[in-house]
Amino acid sequence: QVHLVESGGGAVQAGGSLILSCVASERFIVMGWYRQAPGKQRELVATITSGGITNSGDTVKGRVTISRDYDKNTVYLQMNSLKPEDTAVYYCNAGDSMVYVGPYWGQGTQVTVFS
Repeated sequence: QVHLVESGGGAVQAGGSLILSCVASERFIVMGWYRQAPGKQRELVATITSGGITNSGDTVKGRVTISRDYDKNTVYLQMNSLKPEDTAVYYCNAGDSMVYVGPYWGQGTQVTVFS
């Protein structure tokens, strides 16, 4: 059974930074982060492939850095210049498709940005 365990969420003041971590129980080609705010659809934050190719959503582009520790099956998301609209539940995602969203999800970690 696949497990994705997130950590690092919390409350942070606008303009601040936060690092999220996600540990997977096995290795995947693509790992990433999505988020969902109340009343909104889940959206892409960032993904990274086993080859190090990254992709990020338009709303966070330039403010996030995604990285991986392949030996630890861990993906990190550093978010800078946080805004109140970044408030959401952040979900770790993993899979082996370079085209489709991975089938595996973490339980989610809440990020709250206050002004």
